[in-house]
Amino acid sequence: MGIKTDLEEAVKEAMKAHDEDKKRVYRMALASIKFSEKNLGKGLDEGEVTAIIQKEIKIRNETLAEAKKAGRAEMIANAEEEISLLEAFLPKQLSAEELKAIVLDAIRENNAQSIADMGKVMKSVLEKAKGKAPNDVVSKTVKECLLKND
Repeated sequence: MGIKTDLEEAVKEAMKAHDEDKKRVYRMALASIKFSEKNLGKGLDEGEVTAIIQKEIKIRNETLAEAKKAGRAEMIANAEEEISLLEAFLPKQLSAEELKAIVLDAIRENNAQSIADMGKVMKSVLEKAKGKAPNDVVSKTVKECLLKND
């Protein structure tokens, strides 16, 4: 089963359990997936669905940061719960060490010498880490490793 199918099943389970919070979060994620499918005119593969789930998590992380700045405990708890619900649908994420190893391999493969080679390294790393690490984390790791090489 794919992530989209898992989400659809989770919506059904949340409806049966009368869990409005889960139902709302899962439906929002499904709506984002279906919106993308409609815009592209085709079904999405697992990597694309994973990217949408990661985007939804990123949005909630931004909300969480703003809620923490404002000291809004209820919003903080709500955002954290939504993040944990969505993370359950992602494949196992790479640890920082695993990601760094992939980045260092990509630097060696591409003979990258400086930050000017970031594009080549990013392309290589994103192919290997697709769905297993958010793009912003990959970018930050690549930049850190390349700056150490300078």
